[in-house]
Amino acid sequence: MLGDGEDGVCGYAVTALYANGGINLAELWDILDEDGNAKGHLHERGKPMRKGEYHLTVYVWIENDNGEYLISQRSLNKTFPHTWECTGGNAIAGDDSLTTALKETNEELGIILEPQNGRMIKHRLRRCVCNHCLADVWLFRQNVDISTVALAPDETCGVMWANRNEINRMIDEGIFTTWGLFAYMDELFEGA
Repeated sequence: MLGDGEDGVCGYAVTALYANGGINLAELWDILDEDGNAKGHLHERGKPMRKGEYHLTVYVWIENDNGEYLISQRSLNKTFPHTWECTGGNAIAGDDSLTTALKETNEELGIILEPQNGRMIKHRLRRCVCNHCLADVWLFRQNVDISTVALAPDETCGVMWANRNEINRMIDEGIFTTWGLFAYMDELFEGA
């Protein structure tokens, strides 16, 4: 959502000019309470959050007709480099869960998901690594031609299809990160 926000902040990023002429865009998040309600304040990514403050995070699983999931490998410059994961990211100020799921998938993999192919399977999970996120988990049933995936080099360095057993094996081997949200695939998709 673009436009003037609280405190005169325009849209979702604040531009800071540095003495060397460089420009830095700060990512801003809506601060949420434990129930997911916006508190009317913004938070700059990378700065510590206070007790009782949360932000929205999404995890996006894409399942094809063969029951396989599209997973991506994290770039070397990221935390947990070269580990595999589902697509995901943080909601910027003004964006809802579905908007964030669609944006992150497009930004990281160049895939345009059809909103009608997705549904939220977990809502506001609080067991994530940072202890300040409310995580929504999305499942999209959509076939994607893996040869058309456009990796974002600062985000991803590989992509592949894997079934639940393969992903569970990767979790056991420590090469797939679950961000503390689940132990194995069956737990995540229980009731989905």
